[in-house]
Amino acid sequence: MISLILTLKRLLSAIFRIGKEPLFRTLLLTLAFIVLSGTLFYYQIEGWAFFDAFYFAFVSLIPTGIETGLAPTGNLSKAFTMIYLAVGVGVMVMVLLRLAYAVVKLERSEQLDVKANQVKSTPKQKTKDK
Repeated sequence: MISLILTLKRLLSAIFRIGKEPLFRTLLLTLAFIVLSGTLFYYQIEGWAFFDAFYFAFVSLIPTGIETGLAPTGNLSKAFTMIYLAVGVGVMVMVLLRLAYAVVKLERSEQLDVKANQVKSTPKQKTKDK
């Protein structure tokens, strides 16, 4: 449980830090529009419940292979899904990569801080003058 809390703290710190970057904000906004368009499409065309449509639109972009139990049935929906996935997966992967980079960068800076503190705390050896 402690490791989960520490991991969440690290993740939230990385999100806060990378959230200041214009590229990440642009990618996140683009991803939000893509997921919103998928949600509205499946809600209106397939007739799914709004949360089911959102769930499918979001989970289908995550490169994990989760089975949602939902599948588009019409030809229009299948064509939309092919385009939606081709565009959306790329944006989702970019967001995840930027986030992973921020977490690694945060961990690296924490390690450097720890090493710097260790160097400061070690006593210096005195040299004798001849």
